[in-house]
Amino acid sequence: MAGSKEIRTKIKSVQNTRKITKAMEMVAASKMRKAQDRMRHARPYADKVRNIAAHLADANPEYRHPYLVPRETVKNAAVIVVTTDKGLCGGLNTNVLRAVTNKLRELERTGVGVQATAIGNKGFGFLQRIGAKIVSHVVQLGDTPHLEKLIGPVKIQLDAYAAGEIDAVYLAYTRFINTMKQEPVLEQLLPLSAERLQEESREYSWDYLYEPDAQSVLDELLLRYIESLVYQAVAENMASEQSARMVAMKAASDNAKKVIDELQLSYNKARQAAITKELSEIVGGAAAV
Repeated sequence: MAGSKEIRTKIKSVQNTRKITKAMEMVAASKMRKAQDRMRHARPYADKVRNIAAHLADANPEYRHPYLVPRETVKNAAVIVVTTDKGLCGGLNTNVLRAVTNKLRELERTGVGVQATAIGNKGFGFLQRIGAKIVSHVVQLGDTPHLEKLIGPVKIQLDAYAAGEIDAVYLAYTRFINTMKQEPVLEQLLPLSAERLQEESREYSWDYLYEPDAQSVLDELLLRYIESLVYQAVAENMASEQSARMVAMKAASDNAKKVIDELQLSYNKARQAAITKELSEIVGGAAAV
């Protein structure tokens, strides 16, 4: 059994660790509420843009935007990976990066070339380690996502798709379900699928007057729509990050408390054994005298 001094040192060390994890849990809880509010406030805008894009796509069938036209064969593809900048958030990044790895293997087996965009430091480091072709990246987004920081890296992939250099774009992120549950998502961003642009059923049709022309309006609207999808994915990922970090730090604090209790019990046993030994020596000495 370890000595009393060594056990006291371990108890002090675990107590200091518990103070850190408890503080991180409280900070994550505070940031989580703000991130969830930001994510929920962004959802109505994304839904409204989706409805308008669906209306315009149906109302103007003579012009088909490149984002709406599926390619006959997929020779090259792109993956936009959204992860966190910091760790200590459980298996959040591991789960989404596992989904990205499976998708990359699937594309490689079919002979499809892949290029990647990393949003977040963890995903950027992962793509570098596996030797992926990274054409753009953005890290250190902070606690609040800013669209102007996301537009540049994402636009590189959009321009490559419009130029025919790539035939499909996929988006990987973590969707926020609730505080205790977040799920990794890997979905097709381009070409826009019919499910994404599916709108509520209606008994009437939409008709629009375009100014200056239908092509200019659709080009601008669908670009804004794609940007809103990426922004919403980043907002969802940040809300998931803070929730996962709060849960992970709470679990770490609880485990530290259990370790402290076990060490305290061992310390009491060692102290009791030392006292018993001293008493036995005193009694033995007295008997000898």
